[in-house]
Amino acid sequence: MILELAILQVLPGKEKAFETDFEIAGQYISSVKGYIRHSLRRCLEQPGKYILLVDWETLEDHTVGFRQSEPYQH
Repeated sequence: MILELAILQVLPGKEKAFETDFEIAGQYISSVKGYIRHSLRRCLEQPGKYILLVDWETLEDHTVGFRQSEPYQH
């Protein structure tokens, strides 16, 4: 298992829209082969900052199966 970590900075005032959009993106992420689970966490000390954690079965599930997929490219 591997852990992907992404630090995401959202424009001020756009946090709610981002969270709504991420619910849709999370459905796509969870449908990819090798996906185990994910968690999106909002930073309380820095507005607009989020941490995304995604567990994948293998590195290739993330780098090839997800990152090189057509939906991700769009």
